[in-house]
Formats: sequence, C-alpha cells, structure tokens
Amino acid sequence: MSTPNILLNVNGIEVIYNHVILVLKGVSLQVPEGRVVALLGGNGAGKTTTLRAVSNLLAGERGDVTKGSIELRGERIEKLSTSDMVNRGVVQVMEGRHCFAHLSIEDNLMTGAYTRRDGKAAVAETLEKVYNYFPRLKTRRTSQAAYTSGGEQQMCAIGRALMANPKMVLLDEPSMGLAPQIVEEVFEIVKDLNTKERVTFLLAEQNTNIALRYADYGYILENGRIVMDGEAHALRENEDVKEFYLGMGGGDRKSFKDVKSYKRRKRWLA
Repeated sequence: MSTPNILLNVNGIEVIYNHVILVLKGVSLQVPEGRVVALLGGNGAGKTTTLRAVSNLLAGERGDVTKGSIELRGERIEKLSTSDMVNRGVVQVMEGRHCFAHLSIEDNLMTGAYTRRDGKAAVAETLEKVYNYFPRLKTRRTSQAAYTSGGEQQMCAIGRALMANPKMVLLDEPSMGLAPQIVEEVFEIVKDLNTKERVTFLLAEQNTNIALRYADYGYILENGRIVMDGEAHALRENEDVKEFYLGMGGGDRKSFKDVKSYKRRKRWLA
C-alpha cells in the first residue's frame, strides 16, 4: 500500500512493444509529492518508455504494460485515458519540444487549458503566471512558434503543460538540443515551479550532470532496468556514477554494470 506522501508508485513494470520487444524489465520507482525525481541513463535505456507508461501514451507506439502496476495516490491508472490523467493532474511534456508550428506562442499555451472547467478568469490568471515564469514567452507571445528558438519552444511546451494546472509534470529530455545557458534557465524554472507552486516533476534526462544538480532523487536506468538509485547528492558523489555518467573518469568500459562484482550485479539485476 502506498504511503500518503507518495504521489506516484511504479511497481515492477514490464513493457513490451509489438508483442515481442521487451523494453522495461521490472522497473520500480516512487515519486513523493512535491519533489523532483530524475530518470537517468543513456539513449535507449528506457527513460521515455517509463514516462509513457505512466502517462498512458504507449498505445500509440504499440507498447503495452504487461506486468506490474502503476498507482497515482494509491489508485491503479494503467487503464486510464490521457485526458483522465490530465484531469487527475498529470501532464507530459514530450521529447523534442512539440509545439503547433503554425500557432502563436500564446495560442499554443492556451491549448494546454482545454480541459479546464474553472472559467476564463482562472485560465487568464494561470497564463499570467506562466508569463511570469517565462518572461521570454510574454515578449514573443504573438510570434508563430515555428519562428521561435529551440529554447523558446521548450519553454512554450512546459508552459502549455502548466496551463492545465498540473500536480505532476512528466518532462522528457528537457535539455535536448539546447545551448548550455538555456538548459540552465529551463532547469532553474523547473526548480522554481517545484519550490513555489509545489509542482512535482518526474524528468527523463541524458544530461546526468545538470539533472542531479536540480533533482532531489535519481534513478539510473540501463537496458530497461534500474541499476542504481539514491538521493541526488549521494549519486553526484558516487565514484561509479562520476565515471560513467558525469564524465569524470577514464576507461573503455561500455556499461555501468561491467564494473560491478558478480554479487552486486546480482543484487541489482536479479
């Protein structure tokens, strides 16, 4: 049974694509309310699949959760539709800054409020709040999204998610393709939203360095399994994490698992 402050509880899930390709192999993780949790690992580790399993976007990719359970505040959610998830306060920001290219920034943001039932004044208030967090979007609000920068499109995608008034945002690869100072800016805003608005974040990120600076807790995925997890500060100081994910060591090892003794590997991957 989930403890009251655990917002999301993923318990031993397996995900299979096209009925044959096993992508996630017994993934378990917890996201406490009001925290920033990072899913870390290289390309193809299973980070995006984990987020899609939570937000129920797997069907479009011919994927299916075949084992385990996913609970939001103790309620099983595997069978809910995406709009049901939004109504429960869970919104995903897809990898690759999906904006409606032909719409203005402001129109893009307003599409995020389509599920709201609390009236125009409340939506306008949220829009003002989004502009407060992303002043650059306010400046560019009449610009067509297609003609804005990658950083502005990423901010627009996050801002649109915030227009739904979410309790939890699933953020997929927010740093991808962005200049380092823009990445910093985006993560500062995530931390700000977490601190001031109490928005919970589960974010998938290849840039382990920045993710561990802003997250409270981290899970490291490799080949569809969680190989390590812990408080972000502890992971930052871990020698193996430094070597394999923070670029602070040498060596030609291809996998984090390769360095582990048989016993430790058995414990993590059993």
